[in-house]
Amino acid sequence: MSVKKFIISGGGTGGHIYPAIAIADELKNKFPDAEFLFVGAKDKMEMQKVPQAGYKIKGLWIAGLQRKLTLKNALFPFKLSSSLWKSFLILKKFKPDVVIGTGGFASGAVLKMATVLNIPTLVQEQNSYPGITNKLLAKKASSICVAYENLERFFPKEKTKLTGNPVRQDLISVDKNRTEAIAYFNLDKTKKTVLVLGGSLGARRINQLIAQELEFFLKCDVQVIWQCGKLYHDQYHNLSAANVQVVSFIDRMDLVYAAADFIISRSGASSVSELCIIGKPTIFIPSPNVAEDHQTKNANAICDKNGAILIKESNLDNDFETIFKEMISDEEKQKTLSQNIKKLALPNATKDIVKEIEKLLN
Repeated sequence: MSVKKFIISGGGTGGHIYPAIAIADELKNKFPDAEFLFVGAKDKMEMQKVPQAGYKIKGLWIAGLQRKLTLKNALFPFKLSSSLWKSFLILKKFKPDVVIGTGGFASGAVLKMATVLNIPTLVQEQNSYPGITNKLLAKKASSICVAYENLERFFPKEKTKLTGNPVRQDLISVDKNRTEAIAYFNLDKTKKTVLVLGGSLGARRINQLIAQELEFFLKCDVQVIWQCGKLYHDQYHNLSAANVQVVSFIDRMDLVYAAADFIISRSGASSVSELCIIGKPTIFIPSPNVAEDHQTKNANAICDKNGAILIKESNLDNDFETIFKEMISDEEKQKTLSQNIKKLALPNATKDIVKEIEKLLN
């Protein structure tokens, strides 16, 4: 049997990179001697994260169009043609059996050239509202794996399969680690814990909110693990106190989820998928600064089914304290939110995506 070869491309943000790595890990379980090559954007975080996960990566000179007139936009046609040509050369040399794209501009170039060369392609769309790259790729893709219902309005129905988003397997049953988690984060086991997540870089508006509400959290008698992101750690780390731990990044997500009783989070696709599996009462504060406002759409997909609470950034000053206090004091509401968000979890996503890839190998 010949050795299987896979090219996986996705990047720009953790939301594209971690699903790509999860798919590679699952393929490796299935085909232990398979060969893998990742393709990313030269100056983005995948160039560090992918080698850390043990995979080779090549970088393309590519970036998206800015929304305003900039020099970067003037360079876009050159970057695009350079990345298409380099993708063509990579594909010809590596000769993959299947090319998998998890979003981001690099994956657009690689999957486009793979379809030109008649190599089977799989698109994995994480959001409830697809980005422009995946909408363009979908017409020619062999298979499209989605994380939300009703995406046939954007993609050809016969190729679209509801799988969910790949999540880390260590999150499937975190609650059994609760005692270890409380010790690991040095928490008071008699108090409830609020986990604040703003993504790997951090979320400016969420950080401003938490900084101004520290007194309020103290009055509510809760302890806070506040992941402020690496861009903001210098600004906020001195606010650590008896009931507040400020960290830039969390390595042990399995333990922090086990320790948390309540979660305040952005609603990027990967976070939403993880939080469905974790099933804790959650307040989503979507970022309004992302393409197609997809974080609000991701959050609405959960909140419309009474699985979480959404507060817009513009309403935080007026609404946050009332909504938070109501949530932590109403056990019935907590139970309802937990049960409803868990119903939306798709814990076998990675395995289901790999099944689709196996079909393309045949």
